[in-house]
Amino acid sequence: MSGVDYTKLDRWEISMGSFYPRRNWTPTPTGCQDYMLPVEPEVGLSARFHPAGLESPTILFFYGNGETACDYDDIAPLYNQIGVNFLAADYRGYGRSGGSPSFSTMLSDSVEVLKQAKRMLEGGGYRGELFVMGRSMGRHAAFELAAGELAGGSGKGLAGVIVESGRPTLGQFTRGLAPEEAKRFAEAYREKVRSISLPLLVIHGEVDTLAPVEEARAMYEEASSENKKMVTIPGAGHNDLLYQGMGKYFYAIQEFVTTGWRTG
Repeated sequence: MSGVDYTKLDRWEISMGSFYPRRNWTPTPTGCQDYMLPVEPEVGLSARFHPAGLESPTILFFYGNGETACDYDDIAPLYNQIGVNFLAADYRGYGRSGGSPSFSTMLSDSVEVLKQAKRMLEGGGYRGELFVMGRSMGRHAAFELAAGELAGGSGKGLAGVIVESGRPTLGQFTRGLAPEEAKRFAEAYREKVRSISLPLLVIHGEVDTLAPVEEARAMYEEASSENKKMVTIPGAGHNDLLYQGMGKYFYAIQEFVTTGWRTG
């Protein structure tokens, strides 16, 4: 989908209704490392790495629109407990990051973040596989990287993609466009999602009213991946999957990134 000009979705009124940046940063937890990842000459993105082990798989995580990397200080240890390194990167305007968020830079920045994450992991002696995970709005960055794997481009070297509380749509980013133009963007975007052939894990709440589970199920069924699985959490909505089904949630992730069905 390299021919799609997503800068048309960067209008101020759309971004202000889609992003909720917070200048939130906390002291570095014991054993963790903080990074500032340059994405442009004068713009860097803050990121926090929670390591579990040099041989462990790593999840590069992109969060929802009202969250920050530091919001995961209490959740990241749960990933560590299942043997996963957890790297959360902020968007522009979030955490300690510079700049202002927009749809197109969220996608282009994800490519730079992945490149630098690979260099950081290799330089630190981390030898496990690398996965990308997108929660809610973070799905856009995850889709961009996972679709890049198909052409051996930005996502080359990723072992799989996890989508939590996501769906194959642009949501309100096309709001205000002429109907035909919005339709063209929506169709091109859905085709990008369909093209993903990496191993895929979809986790979704059964009573999600913001991203209906039916849309997530259609995304799962349409994906080109031959190795895919969908896990639904009974009673869970958009933002309470861990509260409603923590065991099921982390069991699915652990199985996916270690020796589970993904390589079967």
